[in-house]
Amino acid sequence: MSAFEDKSGKIGETEFANLIRPRCGKIKNEVVIGPLFGVDTGVIDLGNNLGMAVSSDPLSLVPTLGLKESAWLSVQLLVNDMATTGFAPMYAQMVLNLPPGLSREDFEEYWNYIHLFCEKSGVAITGGHTCQIEGQNSTLSGGGTMFLTAPLDQIISSNGAGPGDKIIMTKETALISTSILAMSFPETVKKEFGETVYEKACSNFYRTSVLDDALAAAEVLENNTELKAMHDVTEGGVLGAVAEMAAASGCGFRIMDDLILSGNAPVNIAELFEIDHRRIVGAGSMIMAVKAGLEESLIAHLLHKNIPSTVIGEFTHQDKGFVIVEDGEETPFKFDGKDPYWGAFFNAIKSGWK
Repeated sequence: MSAFEDKSGKIGETEFANLIRPRCGKIKNEVVIGPLFGVDTGVIDLGNNLGMAVSSDPLSLVPTLGLKESAWLSVQLLVNDMATTGFAPMYAQMVLNLPPGLSREDFEEYWNYIHLFCEKSGVAITGGHTCQIEGQNSTLSGGGTMFLTAPLDQIISSNGAGPGDKIIMTKETALISTSILAMSFPETVKKEFGETVYEKACSNFYRTSVLDDALAAAEVLENNTELKAMHDVTEGGVLGAVAEMAAASGCGFRIMDDLILSGNAPVNIAELFEIDHRRIVGAGSMIMAVKAGLEESLIAHLLHKNIPSTVIGEFTHQDKGFVIVEDGEETPFKFDGKDPYWGAFFNAIKSGWK
C-alpha cells in the first residue's frame, strides 16, 4: 500500500523529502527559502534588501458550515501562513474549481465574503481563475496564494529556531477542528454536553486568525534575533506544529504537557470524537520561538492585546530529540504527519451523527 492510500490530509515528511523536494524546477539563487517541510512560506530575494514571501493553501467550500464560514476558512488559513513572516499579507491570487450544482446566488454570496475578509485583512485580490467542474464534489474548491514584500533581513521563517529558544503558544488547542465538528454535528454535541459547550465551540470559529498574534509579537521583539521563528498550528495540532518547527530548524524540543493551553469546550468535543486535542488541526494558535529572557515581556504584551499565551517548553540541541513531559515523566514524541481529525470527521458521517 502506498503512502497516499492509507491516510488523508497533507503528505508526511518522508513523502515530501522523497517525492517533492528533489523535483522543484529550476534552481535559482534568489530563492532564499524554497519548499521545506514544516516551513509556511517561500522567500525570494528581489534585491536591495527587499524580499517577497509567498504561501499557498486550499480554498474551502463546506456546505455543512455555510458560505460565510467557508470563505472565512479560505482567506484566514492563507493569512495565517503569511503572518508567520512577522508581516501582514498584501496580495492574493484565487483559483476556484467549483461544483456544478453551486448556484449563481450562492457563488455571489461566497465570493462577496472572500472579498470582505480579504479587504479586512488588507489584501488585494490580483487575479486567479474561476470555473465549475463536473464531478467536483470536494470541500476543497481550489487554491489560493498570498504574497507580501518586506525588508529581506526582517522576514521570519519557521526554520529559524535555535537551541535554548523558548516555545510560546498563543490561545488554546484545537480551536478550528472542534468548532467545525460542533457546527457539523450540532445535535450530537448538544445532546452530549448541552447548549453552552456547543455555543462556545461555535464562537471559537472566528478566533482562528493569528495575524494579530504575529504582528503583536513583532511590535515588541526584533525579528530573527529575538523573535526567531513562528509557525501556525494546522495538521498535527500544537504538538505537530512544534515538531515541524523543530525539524525544519534542526533542533530538538522539550514540552511540558501541563503548560499547554486548552479550553473546556475543545477538550470535551475532542474526547467525544476520540481524538487528542493536542494533535488535531488547531488554526488560531501560533507557536513562536523566542530568545530566552524575553518571553515574559512578550507574554505581557500579548495579554495587553487580549491574546492569551504562555511558555510551553524550549527548543534543544538536535541530539536531545523530541521530548514531552507528561505527569512528571519524560517520553519521546513522534510525529508522523498524520492528523486524526480527518478520520474522526468522516467516521462521524458514516456513523450517522447529526
